[in-house]
Amino acid sequence: AAATESVFSGRLRRLGSEKYGSVDVDGNKVEVETREDEEQNVKLQQTIDLLLAAGYFRARIKGLSPFDKVVGGMTWCITTCNFDVDVDLLFQENSTIGQKISLTESIVAVLPRMKCPHRIEPHQIQGLDFIHIFPVVQWLVKRAIETREEMGDYIRSFSISQFSKHHQMPQDEVFETLKSKAFDAVSSVKDVYKPQRRYRRHDADKLKDEETRVQSTLLEYGRQYGVSRVDKEDKENEKAAKRKAFAAGLVKDSLDEVDVKAEEERIKALMSGMSAMGSQEGKVTASTVGSVVGMKSHEIQKMATEYAQKQAEIEQMEKQERQGGEQQHKRITAALTKQIELQRNKLQEVRSKHDELHKTYLQTQQKLQEVQEQSNRIDSEMEKLSEIEQGENQTIIQSLRSLVAMNESLKKQEQEFKAHCKEEMARLKENIEKLKEEGDVVDTEDKERVNLIDKQYTADKEKLHKIRLLLAKKNREIAGLQRKIDEVPSRAELSQYQRRFVELYNQIASKHRETKQFYTLYNTLEDTKTYLNKEVQLLNSIHDNFQQAMLSAANRETFLKQFEQIVEGVKQNKAKAEKKRQEEKMKRDQFGDQHLDLIEKQRLYFKTVKDFKEECRKNEILLSKLRNE
Repeated sequence: AAATESVFSGRLRRLGSEKYGSVDVDGNKVEVETREDEEQNVKLQQTIDLLLAAGYFRARIKGLSPFDKVVGGMTWCITTCNFDVDVDLLFQENSTIGQKISLTESIVAVLPRMKCPHRIEPHQIQGLDFIHIFPVVQWLVKRAIETREEMGDYIRSFSISQFSKHHQMPQDEVFETLKSKAFDAVSSVKDVYKPQRRYRRHDADKLKDEETRVQSTLLEYGRQYGVSRVDKEDKENEKAAKRKAFAAGLVKDSLDEVDVKAEEERIKALMSGMSAMGSQEGKVTASTVGSVVGMKSHEIQKMATEYAQKQAEIEQMEKQERQGGEQQHKRITAALTKQIELQRNKLQEVRSKHDELHKTYLQTQQKLQEVQEQSNRIDSEMEKLSEIEQGENQTIIQSLRSLVAMNESLKKQEQEFKAHCKEEMARLKENIEKLKEEGDVVDTEDKERVNLIDKQYTADKEKLHKIRLLLAKKNREIAGLQRKIDEVPSRAELSQYQRRFVELYNQIASKHRETKQFYTLYNTLEDTKTYLNKEVQLLNSIHDNFQQAMLSAANRETFLKQFEQIVEGVKQNKAKAEKKRQEEKMKRDQFGDQHLDLIEKQRLYFKTVKDFKEECRKNEILLSKLRNE
């Protein structure tokens, strides 16, 4: 265990760690090392500020550890949101690792029931991984504030309802005093303006049509409304015939005039079977009927003249219709058939256009989805690259970028050179063709020029081959660097490995201590068993020899001497055991003093390290000021 502690402690101190006190299964204080860096400290402070802003003021207590503050704040937020957490009611200041893990597991089990969008593991809370704890605490604080506002509104409305039940405001008292007067006034107005029956119909049983009975009832109470058509099918057929007749130029007003005339005749027929109520009970006079219908009499007279003029035209059109009705029906049917075909063709065209547009829309949606997926992949790759760029990989990434830029420039030069060579070769081929066309005889200068061009082409080709070899070499170097970068673990992975190693080391240490205690207990019980067996054997031998020793004085004397020797041996063994116990006790006291001295040295060491960090910070501030000056 000591060797393991020395291996881990040196690595952790080099990485910059802080020790937090904890208690193991036996109640002894152990030291748990957790990773500390600037980002973790910033997230811790932001988490505590969030809890304070939400109303959890226990986070101000400086004596509490960060674990107690965060776990207490999360539990407080969960209970504020009306969710149950399986935790102990009483606060335990120094919890063991097992108790902490069980507590964090209870908290993590509640988060899915609350539909928390963030996921967190118990070991992250126990290891104080504030980068992952902060989003969860932020969401819990927001949810707690919303729940508190909802409960505040509910309590406020409940308080108002309770107040209204037992107390009254001044305006409520005024309303109660005026309520009876207002009720009487409304009742009197309703009595004044309620419907009063003016006429009574004696032959109501003869009316079979429901609309006619409704119109008759309204007329009994002095209300006159328009009457719907009695026979709708007959009216529709009649209107269709009249529309055909008026196709040559008749207007629609004549139809309305005929309807109004028929309605007036109908009202007169209904009023003839009624008698007045009260003092006017009896037959209805012509003047009474005229007063009921008189509001539209001038309109009836006006429309009667127009109706007489157009009646002759209608009769003439009906005669023509009876003679050529079949032909006209065929013409109308053919016209309607053409219109139907035309509308069907238009519908087919619209449907085809709609299908094409729908296909185009689906293709566009598919392309949009592909582009969005590609954009998301690019964003994720960029995030991965930004994560890789942070930390110790900065220099390697910088060199890799320069190599990639060089690679791209070489590729671009190669493409430009190829294009230039192709253009030059095409131009030279054209020149050769022209020279061949001009004549088969080529002078010496042309031959030398061709040879020079061939040499230049060969040299450029060799240069291109060298550039390709150089490019392949650079690509191999880039691939090697990429493999090396992939083999190096990131800072987050190292932090996770370190945290897991520390947890495993603490668990192994506690299990080792527990096993050691079991071995010690077993050895103690084994020694006790041995001594008890010896005692039983001694008592059995004494019991067996006691009767024989009591037969004679010589045997009794020998028995007593042997018994005294046995007692003396037991006393000597007891003295040896007591001496050994005293020696072990002295060793324990010495180790305790050494432990206290080491604790004091450790305290001085931490104090010195803290002072040294403070001085380094001051030194950096002064150096920055000097550089600025």
